Amino acid sequence: MTSPSRLAVWGDPIDHSRSPDLHNAAYRLLGLDWEYGRRQVDEAGFDEALDSLDATWRGLSLTMPLKERAHARAHALDDDARLTGAVNTLLLGEEIHGFNTDVGGLTSALVAAGLAQVRTARVLGGGATARSALVSLLRLGVDEVELRMRRPEQAEELAGFAQRMGLKATTNELGSGSPPPPSVDLTVSTLPGSAALPDDVMTVLAREGGALFSAAYAPWPTALAQAWTDAPVLTGLEMLLHQAVAQIRIFLNGAPDAALPDEPAVLGVMRAALR
Repeated sequence: MTSPSRLAVWGDPIDHSRSPDLHNAAYRLLGLDWEYGRRQVDEAGFDEALDSLDATWRGLSLTMPLKERAHARAHALDDDARLTGAVNTLLLGEEIHGFNTDVGGLTSALVAAGLAQVRTARVLGGGATARSALVSLLRLGVDEVELRMRRPEQAEELAGFAQRMGLKATTNELGSGSPPPPSVDLTVSTLPGSAALPDDVMTVLAREGGALFSAAYAPWPTALAQAWTDAPVLTGLEMLLHQAVAQIRIFLNGAPDAALPDEPAVLGVMRAALR
């Protein structure tokens, strides 16, 4: 029987995704005759789309808004997927295995950028990526985090998640008229690239926000990144790159920590594919 060789990234929207560039560059270097594409799948259509896949399919990458649905469909979960309730990688087969490589991807991106020593942080937004960001920040040694989002019920849920992990978390509204933000070492924005914030909000966030990591990378620069004039700015492409390496490890070896053959060379061709 031929080994499964089809993979893709699913999400809505999906046309902006650079995952096919990253994965296909790696597979060419590794000498794998695998096909990695993209498909627009919304939350309502996810179950039907997943159930339609045949035995030629090896795995999937998932982006918004599918990470919670993928978590619900996995038969087995890695520790980060179980902790965050979010899955961005499915390894298909008789059993579906779910992984969250966003946590390690963000950690690796921040370490590579020289931001491993931050102790206070602000997280903007409250979805699955925000939960992954909080786990990553905790592992880097952050002990205080301010959460800013538009929906109060989402803020309460995310604050509870942070506090259960041992983070000191405070919440505030993300908008004009909200309390002035405390000064922090790092701001992690999980907002979509097209998210519009009032100019006065972006100005004060940038002034008190330390370095900026934006999970978004299309369109780039985001309005928020343009407001960050006096501190380092890290694009979401860095997280995408490092979490994709872990995904390829999973698709090839079944585990996110099983190194690839000649992994530095693989990382090099993947980074070149982003240029």
